[in-house]
Amino acid sequence: MKKNEVSGNPLNGIWKFFASVKLTVSLLLTLASTSIIGTVIPQNENPAAYFQEYGESLYKLFDFLNIFDMYHSWWFQFLIVFLTINIIVCSIDRLSSTWKILFAKDISFDISKLRKSYKEEFSGNQTPEELKTLFLPVVSKSFKYTKVEETENGFKIFAEKSRWTRLGVYAVHFSVVLLLAGGLIGSFFGFDGSVNIPEGETVKSVILRNTGREQPLDFEIRCDDFSVSFYESGAPKEYLSKLTILENGQPVYKKDIIVNDPIRYKGINIFQASYGNLKPKEISLSFTNRETGMVYRQKAAVGEEINIPEAFGKFVIKEYSGSYDFGGHNLGETFVGILTPLKGDPVEVILPVHFPSFDKMRKDGLIISVEEDEEHRYYTGLQVTRDPGVPVVYAGFIVMILGCFISFFMSHKRLCIEIVKKGKKSRVMVAGIASKNQLGMEVRTQRIVKILSEKAGILKG
Repeated sequence: MKKNEVSGNPLNGIWKFFASVKLTVSLLLTLASTSIIGTVIPQNENPAAYFQEYGESLYKLFDFLNIFDMYHSWWFQFLIVFLTINIIVCSIDRLSSTWKILFAKDISFDISKLRKSYKEEFSGNQTPEELKTLFLPVVSKSFKYTKVEETENGFKIFAEKSRWTRLGVYAVHFSVVLLLAGGLIGSFFGFDGSVNIPEGETVKSVILRNTGREQPLDFEIRCDDFSVSFYESGAPKEYLSKLTILENGQPVYKKDIIVNDPIRYKGINIFQASYGNLKPKEISLSFTNRETGMVYRQKAAVGEEINIPEAFGKFVIKEYSGSYDFGGHNLGETFVGILTPLKGDPVEVILPVHFPSFDKMRKDGLIISVEEDEEHRYYTGLQVTRDPGVPVVYAGFIVMILGCFISFFMSHKRLCIEIVKKGKKSRVMVAGIASKNQLGMEVRTQRIVKILSEKAGILKG
């Protein structure tokens, strides 16, 4: 009965199931196909967008299967765990035969197998004992392990090196396990959240992207200052946050961050993601009579209706946007108001803060603009992430590179030199075999034959 054959013990059947290469292929194909789904269907979008795109029935089904955050779904994580167990069991199941080769105390060589491999023969006048004495130093210099066996008519010299390179394929297997384990650790114990911090204020939690729940932090984040520069078009050029990390109310770390230059503190990454203006309580408006050039200034709050001098009517700021799109152009922070003249219909007025003359395009006797006399107060939008699996993933990449290098460029090499007394001469056979790259071993064997021939003054033939 085979080692893993089911023999009344259910554990044998479970082991055989997980040791199947067919299971590995099936799991890889399943993960590949489901990953395509995760690429086709956008992840972590607004639920309303999914509902509108797929309808009520499909939305409920996809939401139940967690398709909208597929890579954190229970079934995707289950497939990863299943594949990890499968790779570990497959490696252990096939390691036993390799283990015997690696740690055998007395290395045995199959001379018949070596004779069938690449070999070269030559003869000379020296005795087998003399040739053994000449050949051993040459072989010992190139091979770590050497062994001499005396035969009825002479000697056999066995040599080998790099036996450990047979573990290269298992290093690759182990690297895959590390990559999968790192992904699982990040999925189970990591988080991805965001937070908006007004200038001068402090937070100690973030809102998770996937669930919307609050994630407390082991420290506090304070935004000491925020600055932003703009292009002439009004679009943001660069924005910078001056942040301070506090523990027990005391500052422990400070850094100015910009996009792609985050803070990394206690395994948590803090990225500059966005920014915005805090909605001002009151703004300064300028009303200019186009005919006379007379300018009137008034304070107004959002939603508060005010009377305009010279009987131009009434005006109210109805909304504020930190990033207003107009004809495909970003105008930056903008107020939108309604002008109601004494005679005529109400008119929508767009008032970009950074373009005070914008309202001149409107053909009317009155030009309205926002004066930047109040102090602007910004908030910084931060993305806060934690992925404890990253070091494991990095280790997996390193082990994979090493394992691939060993597997493709190194091999277990064995050499046999057989010296037999033939009448008054000695006959020498040199055979070499390698676990990989047999052609390279043949070249190495030819070089060794040349050195031995020159060393002993033997003519090949």
